[in-house]
Amino acid sequence: MQIYLIKNIQIVNEGTIHAADVLISNGRIDKIGQNLDVAGKACTEINGEGLHLLPGVIDDQVHFREPGLTHKATIYTEAKAAVAGGVTSFMEMPNTVPPAFTLELLEQKYAIAAQNSLANYSFYIGTSNENAEEALRANEHRQSICGIKIFMGSSTGNLLVDNPLTLEKVFSESELLIATHCEDERIIRENLARLKQEGRELTAADHPIIRNEEACFESSFYAIQLAKKYNTRLHILHISTEKELQLFGNMLPLKEKRITAEVCVHHLHFTANDYERLGNRIKCNPAIKAAHNRDALWTALLDDRLDVIATDHAPHTWEEKMEPYEKAHAGLPLVQHSLPLMLYYVKQGKITLEKVVEKMSHAVADCYQIQNRGYIREGYQADLVIADLNTGQTIEKENILYKCGWSPLEGFHMPSSITHTFVNGQLVYGNGVWDESQKGQRLSFNR
Repeated sequence: MQIYLIKNIQIVNEGTIHAADVLISNGRIDKIGQNLDVAGKACTEINGEGLHLLPGVIDDQVHFREPGLTHKATIYTEAKAAVAGGVTSFMEMPNTVPPAFTLELLEQKYAIAAQNSLANYSFYIGTSNENAEEALRANEHRQSICGIKIFMGSSTGNLLVDNPLTLEKVFSESELLIATHCEDERIIRENLARLKQEGRELTAADHPIIRNEEACFESSFYAIQLAKKYNTRLHILHISTEKELQLFGNMLPLKEKRITAEVCVHHLHFTANDYERLGNRIKCNPAIKAAHNRDALWTALLDDRLDVIATDHAPHTWEEKMEPYEKAHAGLPLVQHSLPLMLYYVKQGKITLEKVVEKMSHAVADCYQIQNRGYIREGYQADLVIADLNTGQTIEKENILYKCGWSPLEGFHMPSSITHTFVNGQLVYGNGVWDESQKGQRLSFNR
């Protein structure tokens, strides 16, 4: 493999920023230090003056739609968009067609990724009311499967799990991390029925009324009670309400937590006030809610009640989003722009660069026990991102790489940009030039 030497760059890692050189060889971070050289070996040298080196982002929640929904997205297109945005590894959800309810179907997704993904990858096995035994077979593969996904709210068709016996069985017997989508289906249906009695056409502004704070809280509370009962390793996805935050603590180091929580970039950025301007474009589950929730999420992120930042990247075609509210598909594409958006908040003084790296790289690696990734350490896989904090880009159709071709952030100016992305020591993306000769690797877990 090619050797790279990055000179005089500001390394952002493990709570510090310091200038150093980084030598990359054989797919790994070979050396970190001052005045490094390669003793006459051929190498590509990159001048890091004025730039920052970050560990690649690990996104623990994406929907890349393959197989079965490839009119929306493919593993190839969305992984490429991810790499352009500094995401070097992803974990993908099971709600494809067919759903990844069996190990055999799961391995089919791994095979597609091995052929097509420019980023590293892992896939969740899905759970339904009928397949608990099959999902638990993943216990035998806990070092090569990221987790079991449970939809405790019917966000995505037939993946709803609402049978208490099924939930008890999976929570009591899983040796893997369980990742949950928590919204109470009964509350959602009651809210929807009540609004329909008003006899008016519903709009996107009704979405946070239907999928309200109580629906999220009750479901998250239930999941946590199950996890405490069985000492399950539980990770609750996309926390979106102030009320849910009382369920999480920050007294333990992340590696000692049995219950962890994720926040998504859209819940940190948008509020219910944005429905008037963006409508169905920001319709997602759980819903984007009133501004006090966003403010509380920021506070909890910074004080470590919320452990990781992700995207829940969920692309749909423009036509699917422009249907009337009740038919419009829920979800928005974000994986290309999550790190640049967080760098915008660094510029705004909302969060430090070190904290962004902690929540998007270090903490995800620790949360999932990912092997040799998520940090800039000698011997680790060289999943690295170079960011120019002072050269920005406006999000426009011409630079959006998602197959769906649109973004809810279109027209937004990002003050910082991603210039280079290394995946396993390969410079896959550098100043707009792509090298697609090497594909990403399957993530491994220290379990």
